Amino acid sequence: MYPKINEYLYIQIASSDAAEAEVEYRSRIAEMEDGAFLIEIPMQENNGRLKKLFIGDELSVYFLTEGGIKNYFNTHVVGFKEDVIRMVRVRKPAEDSILKVQRRSFFRVNAELELAVKDSLGSRFLVRTDDIGGGGTSFLSDAKVQLEVGARLLCWLLIPYRNGSTEHVNFEGEIVRIKTLENGRNLVMLKFAAITDSERQKIIRYCFERQFDFRNR
Repeated sequence: MYPKINEYLYIQIASSDAAEAEVEYRSRIAEMEDGAFLIEIPMQENNGRLKKLFIGDELSVYFLTEGGIKNYFNTHVVGFKEDVIRMVRVRKPAEDSILKVQRRSFFRVNAELELAVKDSLGSRFLVRTDDIGGGGTSFLSDAKVQLEVGARLLCWLLIPYRNGSTEHVNFEGEIVRIKTLENGRNLVMLKFAAITDSERQKIIRYCFERQFDFRNR
């Protein structure tokens, strides 16, 4: 079930800045197209600050339905429309990809996890993640590794839990942004393009454990 025109969306924006990634913005669906939602410029509710978005920005979004259920989906900015107000065009997710949950789950946490990657040409390399969340992850790579925005990567993630157990999570990721750092390395930001609910839940469990640890330090 999709949200309707005039319904509010609550948005977090993928960012290498941990504080920014935690900020929640609110927007409203102004129009709908076959493959996209047109939304108002997102606003931070506690101070009214508007958030400028760019094409390719990865968004973790939820909307509320009856009973307070949060319906999560991942999307990204695909364009803009200039009308009476400026609107942001975001990709409409597949309806069966909308995840209904009772609690906030797509926040990101800083995490250095082992990630094995295979690109479309069959090249394999091992990296460490920079952060992880229910909607995607980011990792650091050397400049010699040739990657580009829009590329699909097959990934295998090793997740350790507080009880000492480990899980392997496999997914297909799509590169939504590449940022060159001052040290010459690249920060590669991925959204989950193909991941099963059970694999996603393993990541969400890890994020909640990490969040619990942060709060109790």
